[in-house]
Amino acid sequence: MGGFMELWDQMGMLAKAVVVILGIQSVWSISVMIERYIVYRKARNQSREFAPVVAEALGKGNLEEAVGLAEQYQSSHLAKVVHAGLQEFRAHTNPDVIPGETIDASRRAIQRAQAVGIEDFKRGLGALATIGATAPFVGLFGTTVGVINAFAGMSAGEDVGLAAVAGGISEALVATAIGLFVAIPAVWTYNYFTGKVESFIVEMDNSGSELIDYFLRRRQEAKKHGS
Repeated sequence: MGGFMELWDQMGMLAKAVVVILGIQSVWSISVMIERYIVYRKARNQSREFAPVVAEALGKGNLEEAVGLAEQYQSSHLAKVVHAGLQEFRAHTNPDVIPGETIDASRRAIQRAQAVGIEDFKRGLGALATIGATAPFVGLFGTTVGVINAFAGMSAGEDVGLAAVAGGISEALVATAIGLFVAIPAVWTYNYFTGKVESFIVEMDNSGSELIDYFLRRRQEAKKHGS
């Protein structure tokens, strides 16, 4: 720690600015990582709890219970999709006749809920991608500044040995190391979270399709009873 503080005191203003920028990027990326991890974990856990209970309610034909369950699991991406579809379908008040327009309206409601859910899951990932892509270049800029300062100091002094450039070289290497330290976790986490989002999208698509199939079966049953 003492060595770093000593090196910090030797840095120029521009090099310090580079380190501060990298520090801000690091704090920002860590905050996004923690927040997204909590959101994804809640979505996964609540969806695992929601899926079997809502399937049981729909199996009994109890739409009101299914809607109530969907409202309870507010962090579940599956619950949001199912809730949107059920709310639109429930607006149809005649259980004996289910027109195709009702199912089409439910399908559109499901698609809108999916789009909103996807955007919510992707929130913050753009920042991780940006930090992962730019942090190495910010560090490289600091490296360049350190090398320039080292050679400037060497040309200004009489001493042309290693000691004349050691401070600038150390400054350059520190900037490079910090840039990589910030970028590598950001890129790794971005790729990991992107895979999670893709999995959530597939689950929402499947849930939406299954719900539409359920509505179609209800329509077929209504036709049989009406004939």
